[in-house]
Amino acid sequence: MCYSAECWALYDAYVQEFDADIDIKAFWEIYLERDEKYRIRKKLSDGTKIPKGVDLNFRRPKSELEGKIQDLIGEWNGRKLAESEAELAKQEARLAAAVEKLKVKETKTALNEQRIAGNKIKQMTRWIEDAKRTRHEPARDDRIFPDWYAPVMIIENGKKIIRPMRYHCRPAGMSASSDVTKEGRISGKYNARRDNLTRFWRKQFGRTHALVLAETFYENVDDGKGGSKEIQFRPRTGETMYIACVYSHWVDPTGKQPDLWSFAAITDEPEPEVAAAGHDRTIINIKPEHVEAWLTPEGRTDEELFAIFDDRRHPYYELVKEAA
Repeated sequence: MCYSAECWALYDAYVQEFDADIDIKAFWEIYLERDEKYRIRKKLSDGTKIPKGVDLNFRRPKSELEGKIQDLIGEWNGRKLAESEAELAKQEARLAAAVEKLKVKETKTALNEQRIAGNKIKQMTRWIEDAKRTRHEPARDDRIFPDWYAPVMIIENGKKIIRPMRYHCRPAGMSASSDVTKEGRISGKYNARRDNLTRFWRKQFGRTHALVLAETFYENVDDGKGGSKEIQFRPRTGETMYIACVYSHWVDPTGKQPDLWSFAAITDEPEPEVAAAGHDRTIINIKPEHVEAWLTPEGRTDEELFAIFDDRRHPYYELVKEAA
């Protein structure tokens, strides 16, 4: 899960598996925050990113608040659909113009315009199809990337709670600007290295632990040609991965930024098959019998918590996809 993962997005699965409660108010707040119309405080990020799989939790509202969330989703999808259809028409005109130029003379500029327009048309077509589709397709709907939101399980007051959190942890007390590097790239705090838990993550490790369930994960590795390629892993056993995470509830002392719940997946030295594929880290996939202990770290020693990692599951992570 260093780069991306197909997580459980339908929170009813957590309810059935763990008898967990849902923090519906927290879901409502992230949908409000995503919509510029309802946004009160300025954000530094480029918007709240919520996978379609999470949207599908609200197709059949069971409460007034879930109905309000469904209304927000409908408004958002309507605007995005209109924007995508307008962009599609623009790119189709761009492609037609490039084709006409190529009929007269083949130039690098016209070929480049043809390529870009063709790629944009494929992208817009896919977005339009996704906006209209109501059928759940986990491989497309449940995948998250850094800065995307996912349902995360924690324990509060002795009860398992499902709350949406951003996959990219901003530890309490740090500046919001720490989300990006000096070069303007996203920081690496969506992962928490095991060997750094008692240092950088010391205020989260042993205090605020979380669990995310996922079916498959993706990595970016060197393609041997000076670029990168995406590879995908899935446990050969077909078992769901129980990914150990840490989280933080960040509050802006100035009140200018919204509160942020965010998490990081814990990684360790790579499993042999992952290393052979070219990546140097693997998420920590704990055993189901350790979930309760992991989510209730208070009073446990570092040695007890690290023992959960040492006793983790080691399914063979099969390489199931490779794309240039």
